[in-house]
Amino acid sequence: MAIAIPAIYRSTVGKKAVMAVTGGILVLFLISHMIGNLKIFFGAEDFNHYAHWLRTVGEPAVPRRTVLTLIEVVLAVAVVLHMWSAVSLARRASAARPVKYQSKKKSHAQGYATRTMRYGGVIIAFYIVWHLLDLTFFVVNPLGADDTPYQRMIAGFDPSRWYITAFYVVAVILVGLHLHHGIWSAFQTLGLRTPRSERLLRGLAVSVAALLTLGFVAVPVSITFGWVS
Repeated sequence: MAIAIPAIYRSTVGKKAVMAVTGGILVLFLISHMIGNLKIFFGAEDFNHYAHWLRTVGEPAVPRRTVLTLIEVVLAVAVVLHMWSAVSLARRASAARPVKYQSKKKSHAQGYATRTMRYGGVIIAFYIVWHLLDLTFFVVNPLGADDTPYQRMIAGFDPSRWYITAFYVVAVILVGLHLHHGIWSAFQTLGLRTPRSERLLRGLAVSVAALLTLGFVAVPVSITFGWVS
């Protein structure tokens, strides 16, 4: 079994399957994270309670932050495998097809998808680093670690820091584009696409991407415009 797994992963199908599965894990995380973020609209008490729960879930059966740390490890592994699979597949496709397609329509469509996934992924990666430094490690947050999660969120997207909100919105829109293309590709990779299901699956990919984009953008925009304070 230990030999079969690397052999499967070395194949194109194996790499695509890894991308689909790890992408699914990340989508589930984004959905749960978005729901947690939206608690800010219910007030400081609800949002702070949610932030506290994340760090204490599992107590007293396990020490504080154990479950959250395990989730973070799984997410980190999923991100690394997802990115490594994407890079490997891109290199394999480039090596197998050194000459560009003659069909302009086809090459434009593929070029758009490739640029969205590639460069969007880089910007997303930069934002994830900033987001962790801001609201997890409190290195770049104006309040540091000296206040509540609610107040740190408010301070992070204060109107005076509009450029952070703008960067966040751009990053989230790219996440949405990345999700739309990625979810649809995952359906194809997992063999779920059929003539009968294609319309439904395309609609599902668009809906999930749009919902997550709007959900994540709503919080910083509301804070920057003073709707939440």
